[in-house]
Amino acid sequence: MIETVDKKVQVLDFEKPIYVMQEKIEELKKISMDTNMNYSSEIETLEKQTLEYKKELYENLEPYQKLQIARHPQRPNFFDYVELMTEDFIEFHGDREGTDDRAIAGGVCKINGTPIMLIGTVKGKTTKENLECNFGMPQPQGYRKALRLFEHASKFNLPIVTLVDTMGAYPGIKAEETAQGTAIAVNLKQMAKLDVPVISVITGEGCSGGALGLAVSNKVMILEHAYYTVISPEGCASILWRDAAEANKAANALKITGDDLLKFKIVDEVIKEPMGGAHYNPELMANTLKNSIVRALDEFKDMSPFELRNHRYDKFRALGVFAQ
Repeated sequence: MIETVDKKVQVLDFEKPIYVMQEKIEELKKISMDTNMNYSSEIETLEKQTLEYKKELYENLEPYQKLQIARHPQRPNFFDYVELMTEDFIEFHGDREGTDDRAIAGGVCKINGTPIMLIGTVKGKTTKENLECNFGMPQPQGYRKALRLFEHASKFNLPIVTLVDTMGAYPGIKAEETAQGTAIAVNLKQMAKLDVPVISVITGEGCSGGALGLAVSNKVMILEHAYYTVISPEGCASILWRDAAEANKAANALKITGDDLLKFKIVDEVIKEPMGGAHYNPELMANTLKNSIVRALDEFKDMSPFELRNHRYDKFRALGVFAQ
């Protein structure tokens, strides 16, 4: 549950003690000004305690708490990152079959002066925006648009960066009738064959084939409070326990957050977020993300197309392999 504390910040349930402490600090400051009494020592002590509590809280979040941060409505979306970390972005529209799915966007731009193809899933900040982009759930036409941009980038030797934040591909009847599964499968196959470096970042939610359809990459990174999973915790709980309310238990069992994913080599890097999550400081988050992308692109810039394809193949073939 999210509660609005002021006009700028929407606070999650487990964050409320922080704001109780901050309100006490503000109250002491006001009393100090109104009475001309010196409470600087008490204020300093409370500020130190608040900071220590925040560090302890955010460094030891449970998976379901991280999931709530990943879904925060104020979390930066694709176009926020476009504005904050790229130059000269030119968006490409349409799948060349008559549809422009707004749940996936992409175009050419520059990051630190390097031309790239940037593609990502899109979530809205308002109800109107979410309706326009189908709450970030792509339909087949969106994956076909992404495929067109992948192939365009490969043809013109542009590195590809994808930003993934989706609760999954749209599961509606219309999407199935227009070959949702086929569209994703074709993307998986064709991404594996691309001649240019491909970097993917899970920036929020990364659910099921809807996320993987943009993430067959040479390097997969994930933000600290994002998650990446074959099924949502609610979906898993509904299947295993016949009760979506058991999502907390499912989130723990699925191993969906950065540290576990890194340990199992599902992702290659966890990118640190500002304290509390990306939505508390989007500018800092975008700068950190940009630096990580630049470093990742440098890793692969000297590889030949043959080496890049083999690297992706070997990376994904190794998933799930354990020595006895």
